Amino acid sequence: MSATSSGPVPAPSAGAVPAVSPLPQVLVGLGTLAVAAWLAWGATSISADAGYAGVGPNFLPWVVSVLLGLCGVFMLREALTGGFRDLDEVDGAEQGDWRSFVWVAAGILLNASLITTIGFILSCALCYLLAVQGFRRSQGSASGGARGWITDALVGLAISAPVFWMFTKGLAISLPGLTQTGWI
Repeated sequence: MSATSSGPVPAPSAGAVPAVSPLPQVLVGLGTLAVAAWLAWGATSISADAGYAGVGPNFLPWVVSVLLGLCGVFMLREALTGGFRDLDEVDGAEQGDWRSFVWVAAGILLNASLITTIGFILSCALCYLLAVQGFRRSQGSASGGARGWITDALVGLAISAPVFWMFTKGLAISLPGLTQTGWI
């Protein structure tokens, strides 16, 4: 016996999105929940002593972890009830630009590892410099030569120095400096 259909197969509607496996979307929701749980676990190790306005230093980490957890729950619900809806067509490159990613990642990692050694201003300026180089390369632009590197370093300094001064002088928040004067 041969299998026959009971009628013609309906044509997909004009605005229909092709069916996609929900597994990647479920994994994104679960990953978001995992990050929220990790942040909440970290928040438990922060002091809860109430300071100004009755909130302690662990208040904001708790807010972020709870809101991120809610986002994870909503993403998981969407994935399990039909998948993410109204997705736009994918644009951009087919493959990731790993060289550009390495530039940006190097900037972030060097900032984190050098901030206590060379201070906030210089480590953030270095992070800015390397991130800009990565973004330029991702757009297919040249590095800008020596002049571009110098310009990017100066712009990084021009951004990070006022931020450092605002936090240390204006808000009395201790950030690592290069010298004991509190100005660099």
